[in-house]
Order: sequence, then structure tokens, then C-alpha cells
Amino acid sequence: MKRAIASLAAAVALTFAASAVHADIGKIVIATEGAYPPFNYVDANGELQGFDVDIAKALCEKMQAECEIVAQDWDGIIPGLLAKKYDAIVASMSITEERKQKVDFTNKYYNTPAKFVAKKGSGIEISKEGLKGKTIGVQVSTIHENFARDTFGDVAEIKAYDTQENANLDLVSGRVDVLLADSVALDEGFLKTDMGKDYEFVGPDFNDPEYFGEGAGIAVRKGEDELREAFNAALEAILADGTYKKINDKYFAYDVYGAKEGM
Repeated sequence: MKRAIASLAAAVALTFAASAVHADIGKIVIATEGAYPPFNYVDANGELQGFDVDIAKALCEKMQAECEIVAQDWDGIIPGLLAKKYDAIVASMSITEERKQKVDFTNKYYNTPAKFVAKKGSGIEISKEGLKGKTIGVQVSTIHENFARDTFGDVAEIKAYDTQENANLDLVSGRVDVLLADSVALDEGFLKTDMGKDYEFVGPDFNDPEYFGEGAGIAVRKGEDELREAFNAALEAILADGTYKKINDKYFAYDVYGAKEGM
């Protein structure tokens, strides 16, 4: 009897998920930054590309929704959502308690740690003593800026940049001593490029949920429950049918999703 009840519950859950994926939500305008490779960037033809963009398109296909993806500077991306310039944000935005005060989030669609990068052979140790008198580069209005300021701001100078690319450029020019950012963005978007060939990761992974949240999620306006649940159902669908893995493998040689919820 218990097995029969469990089977019925599973069937009901699948039916609900399917109906949520195909909810009649019309056109969706989605914002991404366009300056955070390989997650989101603008190609030589002026088109938005990257992991975030491909995930957004796959979710829209599952929802059978017409979607438009637009670029928005990072420091204005939540205000733009609240002003109804677009309906959702798919831009590697970490799910944090601070942001939950302003917007609602879907389940995570990936979760990777933060790390520091410095010049090879620098000998810099990631500690208060090791970073004393150093300059740390971060992107403005990010979890990485918050963590750097709270943890090392009393011993190091924190320089915040409008884009991660500009932070990378100032590391190469010698204006900052280390960078702190998402490990995958630094690896794929900097260390594996010609510009980053003389640099390396230093120190441990950082993933304290107090600062780094629960992974990257899709942000929607508070109360937009139908849209949020449609995104969640579509995410479950692309995880189940191999679409997510195909997109993951296009950009990365490792899994960026991380552990399943509840595991």
C-alpha cells in the first residue's frame, strides 16, 4: 500500500511539473550582464552568448515561451527587474539572504566556489597577514566584494570594478595584487586565456553560505510565483533529459551544478 501511495504521489508530482513547464506565461524578457565570460558575454557579432544564455534559451523552450534576452549592467540589474524593464534575471546571480529581501529566486542552476588569483610565484598567502597592505580586485555589487570587504577590508585595499574583465585587466597591469571572483569565471574567462597565462589560483575555495549563498538562481519579482515555478519545472526537465549536461559540457570539462538539493 505504501508503495502504491508513493507511486501515486510521484505521478501527481510529474503531472504538476509538466503543467508548470507549459504554463501559459506568454513572452518573457530575460536580462543578463553580457560581461562575465564564459557565463555571459557579447560575441564579435554583437550577440549575447554563454552558459547563462544557453540555459535561459533551454528553459524558455521547455516552457514553450517566447523569450527575449537583453543585456544590463550588473550594478543596475536588480533595479531594472524591480522597474519592470524585464521579467527575470539569468546572470550567475547568487542566491543570498540579502538579495532575497528584494527578489524571489528559483532553485539553483549551478553552484561553484569563489577563489583568489595572483601572479605565478607571488608567494601571496590568503590570510589577514598575507594580504596585509595588498590590493584586492573584485566586481562591484557582488558577493565577492561583500566577502572581501568584511573579511580583509581592515588590512587590505578593496578596489571594485564595473566588470570582471576590467578587474582582470588591472591585475595584469599591476594595479591590484589579487582578484577574488567565481572560480569558474576566473578559470575559463581569465586563466585559460593568453592574458591570464602568468597567473594562478592561490588559497582555498570559499563557499560560506553566509556570503556566497546557495548557488546561482534565476531572479524574478516578488510574488511572481507562476513564473518562478515554471522556471523551476523547466530546470528539472532539462536536468532530467540531458539538455543541461549538453550545455554544461559545451563550456566546462566538469560539472558546475554541484550536489542535488537534499543530498
